[in-house]
Amino acid sequence: VFTTRPDTLFGATYNVLAPEHELVQKIVSPEQKEAVDAYIAAVSTKSDLERTELSKEKTGVFTGAYAINPVNGKEIPIWIADYVLSTYGTGAIMAVPAHDERDYEFAKVFGLDIIPVIEGGNVEEEAYTGDGVHIHSDFLDGLNKADAIAKMNEWLEEHGVGAAKVSYRLRDWLFSRQRYWGEPIPVIHWEDGTMTTVPESELPLVLPKTDKIRPSGTGESPLAAIEDWLYVTDPVTGKKGRRETNTMPQWAGSSWYFVRYVDPHNKERLADPEKVKQWLPVDLYIGGAEHAVLHLLYARFWYKVLYDLGVVPNKEPFQKLFNQGMILGEGNEKMSKSKGNVVNPDDVVREYGADTLRVYEMFMGPLDASIAWSEKGLEGSRKFLDRFWRLMIDDNGKMRDRITKLNDGKLDKVYHQTVKKVTEDFEELHFNTAISQMMIFVNEAYKADALPFDYMKGLVQLIAPLAPHMAEEIWSKFGFTESISYEPWPTYDESKLVEDEVEVIFQVNGKIKARVMVPTNADAAALEALAKEHDSVKSAIEGKTIRKVIAVPGRLVNIVAN
Repeated sequence: VFTTRPDTLFGATYNVLAPEHELVQKIVSPEQKEAVDAYIAAVSTKSDLERTELSKEKTGVFTGAYAINPVNGKEIPIWIADYVLSTYGTGAIMAVPAHDERDYEFAKVFGLDIIPVIEGGNVEEEAYTGDGVHIHSDFLDGLNKADAIAKMNEWLEEHGVGAAKVSYRLRDWLFSRQRYWGEPIPVIHWEDGTMTTVPESELPLVLPKTDKIRPSGTGESPLAAIEDWLYVTDPVTGKKGRRETNTMPQWAGSSWYFVRYVDPHNKERLADPEKVKQWLPVDLYIGGAEHAVLHLLYARFWYKVLYDLGVVPNKEPFQKLFNQGMILGEGNEKMSKSKGNVVNPDDVVREYGADTLRVYEMFMGPLDASIAWSEKGLEGSRKFLDRFWRLMIDDNGKMRDRITKLNDGKLDKVYHQTVKKVTEDFEELHFNTAISQMMIFVNEAYKADALPFDYMKGLVQLIAPLAPHMAEEIWSKFGFTESISYEPWPTYDESKLVEDEVEVIFQVNGKIKARVMVPTNADAAALEALAKEHDSVKSAIEGKTIRKVIAVPGRLVNIVAN
């Protein structure tokens, strides 16, 4: 078994082998063999990407065999599952569902034990993948991650049941899908059995112009049929050769394209060093988590090669990586043509508009979560945008009369709260909560008699990244001639966020008699005086002697009387 977290061994409740693992046929029980063989056959048609997609439902089969957890002597079941790959580690994992998302999903599907061994989170609801001290772990209890890993490694080596080892994640890159438009490989195979690279003077090797781009049917690239490009002769020796016809499946280009972006028209070099220094590394990379072990790994590998060659000035290509979730079908399953549950964005745009689609996708939930599509949710986003429009534009398509240069101050606090929250949420990619805050402001604005122009202008700017078409339309109706994109982002005033009033509880003998709003700066003496004058308090202490008054500014007043 290979694991990067030996410190969680006390939480291992089952093992998983890759279906191709050599031990599977040796340990499978007679009762489970038919099910195991059927599962292996089904998995054999899937690619590594399909098998490791985070959004797909976890599948697997029990082998009928058990292993012994060396740290506590407990029997744990051995399963096979396609999310474990034979090419990663040893093709066998210890599953700690309390602290690994994929293991957690698998355990939930098959009713396997979930034992937390790191403090924090609530494993009744989800796996806790954060840091914390160890619990339920005998000699590791109270230790942090680094110390616990070191101590567990010592224990495993001391007892002869494990050892620390480096595992490299780079894998062979499968170029099985041969297409004309892949990157050609600059290699020539000569008739004497030797191979050479294409002379540097002939680089870059470009694809020949042709209309014969259909797959060959033989597994070879369509390039194999373009003979005037395929066959070459060495001008010096007269030796005949044949170009390599395999192409790279566009992932080669995806390993460095972002470097070329900074200087795309440079004919002398990949990119000007000064431009590379100014623009790289990439600040934020957003992509599917399933790319982490292939595309992103190779992009990082290629970037480090470029660093070693002195082409780029830094070692890492991306400063921050964010994995967005997947939009699932309405039944929470992955969208696919075979299931007939694919939603065509073009159809949605035709019926609801592009802005509605954008706002709905951002409002569905956290950006990194996989969430089911909902027509009702789409309709809700459309209604919000309609309401937003009607707040500012009248039935004649003009700016509403109640949008004015005057400001009565009633919307001050909620406006500045909105600018602050939306700005911060956008920075953190929390688009759903940013939209929620804009909804709050719109609701408050409908209650107001007058709408300050500056606040309406700012609100339109806030929604522009999410609903750019509507925002530009309102912007033009406000009288602006230049695009909203060129306007500086709104700012907020911290002083407007301070509460003028706070709710304070008045009690008599610990029992609540009233809740009142008082000035935020009211001191203990002022609160005591207010409480004693309140009708509910006066009736409760009538005829009694006040023994003590406890006044806590901003919170409560409790009068003890008998």
